[in-house]
Amino acid sequence: MTPITTLAKYEGCPSDALAQPGRNFRAKSPHATALRKLLNALGFFAFLMPITGGLMPMMAGTAAAESEEVAIAYISQIVERPPKLSNLDIPPEDEGLAGGLLSIKDNNTTGRFMKQAYALKHLEVPADGDVVAAFDTLRAEGLQHFVLNVPADALLKMADHAKDQDVLLFNAGARDDRLRGADCRANVLHIIPSRAMLADALAQFLAWKRWRNWFLVVGRRDSDARFAKAIRRSAKRFGTKIVAEKNWDYGPDARRTAQAEVPAFTQDADYDVLVVADEIGEFGEYLAYRTWDPRPIVGTQGLTPTTWHRTHEQWGAAQLQSRFLKTNGRFMAPLDYHVWAAIRTIGEGATRTQSTAFADIEGYIRSPDFELAGFKGQKLTFRTWNGQLRQPILLTAARALVSTSPQQGFLHERSLLDTMGLDEPESECRFE
Repeated sequence: MTPITTLAKYEGCPSDALAQPGRNFRAKSPHATALRKLLNALGFFAFLMPITGGLMPMMAGTAAAESEEVAIAYISQIVERPPKLSNLDIPPEDEGLAGGLLSIKDNNTTGRFMKQAYALKHLEVPADGDVVAAFDTLRAEGLQHFVLNVPADALLKMADHAKDQDVLLFNAGARDDRLRGADCRANVLHIIPSRAMLADALAQFLAWKRWRNWFLVVGRRDSDARFAKAIRRSAKRFGTKIVAEKNWDYGPDARRTAQAEVPAFTQDADYDVLVVADEIGEFGEYLAYRTWDPRPIVGTQGLTPTTWHRTHEQWGAAQLQSRFLKTNGRFMAPLDYHVWAAIRTIGEGATRTQSTAFADIEGYIRSPDFELAGFKGQKLTFRTWNGQLRQPILLTAARALVSTSPQQGFLHERSLLDTMGLDEPESECRFE
């Protein structure tokens, strides 16, 4: 009869013997002799497995019965992206989901000691699909925590549909300021920062550098116009000035014409920095080194505000970066971080309350006691007036972390993090 083997290493025994079924080993250690006797005894139970249903399934069932499960939904919608000029940064197919799976693993590491288990269920909705139907499918299975990577309008549909249900929606993909303003919803918490937060983070750095005169270049898409609006607000808020503003009307492909067009485009202005609003990257990468005057490029290209970047290693972030890279064979993207942070938020609620009940978890997340360790140098919390997660914003170049906002010297009576984004007095958010 072949003894049961295990893949776990045991001190005093050849590791390859334990990894090869059917191979007996001999060791002089008394511990090894005791282990051998135990393994041979367990062989009897292996013989009984076809009759009893199996020892391991029975043990797994017992462990599952002892743990309370927290099931978390992740709904993403495929967005038809227009072609970019550069093919160097193609979004990975598992972007967002990979961050969620790592977060589930992190939650389960702690959950084992709390008799809590976490599971992630993912539904991907086509571009023309029904996000509400996807929500109802997972809701029918009893899920109450939903992490969403969907456009703003789809998010609002789900939030209104779930208005009277005991659910909590985490926005991981929509930057629109209106979701934190006039179109805010009480059942939505925002992990991803708004465009106003990103623009303020950038504006603080430019003001600190005394680069006070800006030349704003705006792309032709609605998203570019929304980011440009946030830039104008930030310029006014931090005492800088937009001395020139132009729309990019040269078409989507600037690869062959930028050398001739950009100098003339930027010639008639006296400015310190060129601020770009080109969210999908149609032309922004081709402005650098081609302006009439030698000026830095910032905004959606050049020096860019973001939540996460592969060069971020401070405050323990190197450990998270390393685990993600080892697991997925690529660097962690901002969307990965947003989904990771949302699921960690749920796990933190369950751990601190020692409960898997939805009311207990939501109550703690919304309480003044909630804090999330997000590898950014300080605890992250939610704003009570619009559900936005407070967090530092990284300012990065292609291969370097340049700075982190909020910058020194910008003060706030409540939290320095509230110097970025829509503060409570200026917020139009009114929860019903």
